[in-house]
Amino acid sequence: MAVRPYWRGYLKLSLVTCAVTLAPATSDGERVRFHTLNRKTNDRIRTRYVDAVSGKMVDDDDQARGYPKGEGDYVILEEEDLEAVQLESTRTIDIGEFVEADTIEWVYFDSPYFILPADDVGEEAYVVIREAMAQNNVVGISRLVLGNRERAVMLQPWGKGIILWTLRFGDEVRDDDDYFDKVSKDKTDGKLQSMVEKLIEQRTTSWSESMVKDEVQEKLLKLIKSKDKKKTAPKRKQEPEDEASPATNVIDLMAALKKSLEGKPSGKGKSR
Repeated sequence: MAVRPYWRGYLKLSLVTCAVTLAPATSDGERVRFHTLNRKTNDRIRTRYVDAVSGKMVDDDDQARGYPKGEGDYVILEEEDLEAVQLESTRTIDIGEFVEADTIEWVYFDSPYFILPADDVGEEAYVVIREAMAQNNVVGISRLVLGNRERAVMLQPWGKGIILWTLRFGDEVRDDDDYFDKVSKDKTDGKLQSMVEKLIEQRTTSWSESMVKDEVQEKLLKLIKSKDKKKTAPKRKQEPEDEASPATNVIDLMAALKKSLEGKPSGKGKSR
């Protein structure tokens, strides 16, 4: 079921402009959520801002944004200060640059949105932009204000439509060399690698949404239903704890791979 637009504005490429809407491509609306309650009264508990020193509640008009310079020392920023550094237009996705589609590393991807033409008049321009990007295997880079925050965004042709990804800024993505630099880059044992490739082949199957099924969510719903009927919630069986392996224990990789290949794969088999 289509949801109401999250954002309305314009998609622009040079002199080509069309009215568009933006809708989230994902949803957490079905996720089980809890309220914090007062156990004694069963009333909900409110969250309020209080002064950390006096403990008194602070009114909305007295709440301000402060950038910490040091201990107890802040630079106060007013709304007009923040507005002055925002984009000139918060209602136009102006595509200024294009890059090859496969050159942006996935760690930069944040949240996906569907971009849709807002009316029949702008549909032709929308389709032309989409098809031109698809034919040239490129994605568009732009800027957009969402939720009072300026975001770098990527526009990607997607079937009959366009998906907009908000992108993380460069200082939000950590350098993988800081983590993987010490990992050996030497070639692996050919026989071992061949066995792993065989194991991967056995477990390769077609993508299915069931692979990302939220089993915990289903268990929570069953638990809530049973609680609501005033039945005793089922207790989770205690799994026997594995004995800690000695620190000097060396795993026989070859033996483990042989055993894996001999047994039936736990995956769903090869692609059908």
